[in-house]
Amino acid sequence: MNSSTSSFLAGAACTAAALLLYQSCSAKISGDQSTSKQTTKPADGAVAEATCFDSPDLDQRIIRKAEGAICKRTSRLIIVVERCTNDHNYSAILRTAEALGVQNIWIISPQTINATLELDNTQGTDESNIDKIAENATMRRSSGPVVRAATDTEKKDRAMHHLYARKATEWLTVRDFEDTKTCIESLREEGYQIWATDLGQEASCLTEDGIRQHLGGGTYDGKLIPNKVAIVFGTEAVGCTTEMLNAADLRVNLPLRGFADSLNLSVATALVVHQMFVLDPSLEGAMTEEERRELRQAWYVKLASQRLLSAADKKRRGKLTAYLEGCAEIEKKMKAGEVVYKEEREKWSRMDAKRAELNAIEEKLAADSKKAVKELVDNPPSPITDMRRADEHRICFVGKNTKKASPWQDMPATRKIAVTKYATAAFFRERVATNEEKKD
Repeated sequence: MNSSTSSFLAGAACTAAALLLYQSCSAKISGDQSTSKQTTKPADGAVAEATCFDSPDLDQRIIRKAEGAICKRTSRLIIVVERCTNDHNYSAILRTAEALGVQNIWIISPQTINATLELDNTQGTDESNIDKIAENATMRRSSGPVVRAATDTEKKDRAMHHLYARKATEWLTVRDFEDTKTCIESLREEGYQIWATDLGQEASCLTEDGIRQHLGGGTYDGKLIPNKVAIVFGTEAVGCTTEMLNAADLRVNLPLRGFADSLNLSVATALVVHQMFVLDPSLEGAMTEEERRELRQAWYVKLASQRLLSAADKKRRGKLTAYLEGCAEIEKKMKAGEVVYKEEREKWSRMDAKRAELNAIEEKLAADSKKAVKELVDNPPSPITDMRRADEHRICFVGKNTKKASPWQDMPATRKIAVTKYATAAFFRERVATNEEKKD
């Protein structure tokens, strides 16, 4: 691996391992914990409801999974990212927030953002086309210079990281601010306390003892975390601004044990947010029913719209989109007074007809998506309670030759197990057809 870059997969694994190690070292956990995959044992000795795992045999699987994520979402905690200047850290923070169940991310815009990967947008943004996307990408250091020795594998890993983060934002509520002052005012208006991460010696240690010491031995109404709190992370170079630190109700830091007294911004975000859930488990699922319904309305429709189109319709929509993008470029040339050839003018002249055709596809898809989930929004199915994927759904993004290599052979993520039962596309299409019959 090139020393100037890091593999996304390796980084993700290291961060996950660090989370587990940090929790085991710093959290004070009492009582025996059941290791059974099917039941848990509450304090009163009663057997809890069996855990619902993801499975290709599970009916309404994708909706149950969405409901599982919604039930674990929290709006008590907001992550604020103040002037982060590295797009790789941005994308890692967004993915971490989604994975840990934090719904709201507030971003205070930096003066500049240093892109660590420049993509050729003409290659599309779908992971099925990842090889071509990576081939035409330019990889940069966070300081700006091009990484000339970057391998295709490293560019592919970075491209996958960006695509994963883009998908994560589909399930997050992201709010942008032009400056710190406006963000602070909005947090106060909505009743959030502000906790700013800080490396200074004035900061309180983000542990039970550290918080109790800050509160003079007390708690926040019996909890270690306020009812509504925003945790703020600053720039990679200097951390939170003086303005944010002065406004903070509490400055916090993680207890580190080595010569290194700071962490990569995205790693620090993962550890800090995870630690807050350890300190106050009631953060999980802390959201009003009204908020949950709003998420169902948006998420269920989105999930249906991603699956209802046939392969032919998807291909047609892609071609129409590309056609209109080409027309937009021709229009720019025309407005700039550049030379436009006859063939380009003829293509541009059909733009309105092509746009109408694309709009018809999108409008029908939107209507069908709403029909498919109409009754589910108010009557959701029982959620998946353990979000780990079934082996049949596990995938990895490595080359074909790598998958055939000895250490990779016959692993769940490399086998590509065929799955047809309870296919999610068929589920939504059947619901559209059923609702059409009811209407008739």
